[in-house]
Amino acid sequence: MNDVREVWVYLSTTPLLHLTLTLAAFAVGSAVYERAGRNPVFNPVLIAVALLIGMLTLTGTGYERYFEGAQFVHFLLGPATVCLALPLYRQFDKVRKSALALGAAILGGSLTASATAVGIAWAAGGGRETLLSLAPKSVTAPVAMGISEQLGGLPSLTAAMVIVTGIIGAALGPLALNLIGVKDWAARGVAMGTASHGIGTARALQVNEVAGAFSGLAMGLNALATALLLPLIVGLMW
Repeated sequence: MNDVREVWVYLSTTPLLHLTLTLAAFAVGSAVYERAGRNPVFNPVLIAVALLIGMLTLTGTGYERYFEGAQFVHFLLGPATVCLALPLYRQFDKVRKSALALGAAILGGSLTASATAVGIAWAAGGGRETLLSLAPKSVTAPVAMGISEQLGGLPSLTAAMVIVTGIIGAALGPLALNLIGVKDWAARGVAMGTASHGIGTARALQVNEVAGAFSGLAMGLNALATALLLPLIVGLMW
């Protein structure tokens, strides 16, 4: 017991505390996810985020202080994204054969994701700044925040909506695809990667390697398409 207390005292005075809590929260989320039979509703990221928000709220810890320790996990997003190239390389022949359909699907999905987000926010009375912040919500966070800042939106709001979008997509995306009868793993992967970026891709990789490969490709191409097209569309409209 004394050893545990000494470790806690040490960690509480260093940025390692929040890194440790982040990893512990995800470990708890993963355990719950496995115990629930990998039910997508019990997404480990969703559980980890809920636990961390509760912890930060109860302790009165600001995000800046939390990020001092958790930024190492943020740094690993880059290498993790690069690693998605491995399953994509293994499925290269399938990707090459469906290149035209893949491009059309990702382009359509990119435009639909932005249009629906902006349309719903506009119908709810959202202002221009809010609409611009929500437009890139289906793109991976670093790219989405850059697009939002360039357009005149709020990067912090964009980041929050990107996380929410990814969690909802990972949790409910497979259920929605089952309901509409999409069985092809490549098509399911493209849908998950385009709609819910990295979190959806992680879910797709857990289920099937083909789905994971196509999801990773869709995530990257959707980010590229959104970064190129969204500023042009906004410039024409405003």
